[in-house]
Amino acid sequence: MRRGWNSDDLDRAMAVAQRAADAAAAIVKPRYAAQDFSITTKDDLTPVTDADRDAETAIREVLLNAYPDHAVFGEEAGRSGDSEFLWLVDPIDGTKSFVRGYPFFSTQIALMIEGEIVVGVSDACAYDERASAVRGGGAFLNGKPIRVSNVDVFDHRVAISTGNIRSLAADATRWQALSELIQRVGRVRGYGDFVHYHLLARGAIDLVIESDLNILDVAALSVIVEEAGGAFTQLDGSPVGLEMRSVLAGPAGLHAQALKLFSQ
Repeated sequence: MRRGWNSDDLDRAMAVAQRAADAAAAIVKPRYAAQDFSITTKDDLTPVTDADRDAETAIREVLLNAYPDHAVFGEEAGRSGDSEFLWLVDPIDGTKSFVRGYPFFSTQIALMIEGEIVVGVSDACAYDERASAVRGGGAFLNGKPIRVSNVDVFDHRVAISTGNIRSLAADATRWQALSELIQRVGRVRGYGDFVHYHLLARGAIDLVIESDLNILDVAALSVIVEEAGGAFTQLDGSPVGLEMRSVLAGPAGLHAQALKLFSQ
């Protein structure tokens, strides 16, 4: 295990991540229900609320009380600390949904050790749905084991979901690859955000494609999908990392076939 950690250490980290998710939910859920929050606009023209900031503060407090020597990289407050143990935090992934009053948002908390995601919690409090995984320990949804589908051929059984695909649409080769996949499958939807990764990890859909995101959006989700038996890379096959900008995720067989198209 990385840096001498064993399974007990990872289980403790998961318990801490769960407590941090609880602390965030205690802030986010009632404010969403009441639509009681203030909104400002970031430099990139995306919205941020006081609920985002307060939830991240609560998450950081839980994490750093348990692990004062660890680093934290959060969506709102940036990076603090210098350690190979790095917590990746997005207090409200899907703030645009949050402020518009529909429940496609979640809290994302993951632990990266020396570049590897080893713990992930994805809490969708408006859905009362929480996915989690520890590297080597399987994936769970509300405490029950989950698994990706066993579909391995692109045919009428396959359901694909896309998220943000603006830069993919500007790439003629990859746009053609997506077109080819769409013509071979039975269903295409754009569930987006945490939703399609939870669906993928429990076998309800079969492939997720996104081209415009960052590590904080998917760090926790990557280990959840992988521990559910899926493959999770960037569109060119590159592994999950701090500089990632795209995702191709699904059961190994489908992922390998799609990767050939997108990595041309």
